[in-house]
Amino acid sequence: MSSQEEILSDGRFSCVTRDPRFWEMPEKERKIKIDKRFRAMFHDKKFKLKYTVDKRGRPVNYTSTENLRKFYALSESDSDHSENDSKEHTEKKKKKRKAKPKGEADS
Repeated sequence: MSSQEEILSDGRFSCVTRDPRFWEMPEKERKIKIDKRFRAMFHDKKFKLKYTVDKRGRPVNYTSTENLRKFYALSESDSDHSENDSKEHTEKKKKKRKAKPKGEADS
């Protein structure tokens, strides 16, 4: 820790602590938000690969779905909006069908 304090107190690196380019990314912003249309990639077999070794040849015991969960998160607000939109859309279709008389043909 003392070496880190020396670096921060050094005049050459003092701008690093104030520069937003070097700040750590907030955890809420790290994961990319995806909507419910892509929910299947977390449990579909097409997206699942079982790794036995990493890129350096060391044995590992994880799957690609764990990587997906690490980088992607389901967007709750988008899924709520899309569910409400889909409900409204189906209600409009029902009202439209009821309003149309059966005897008339579509033009």
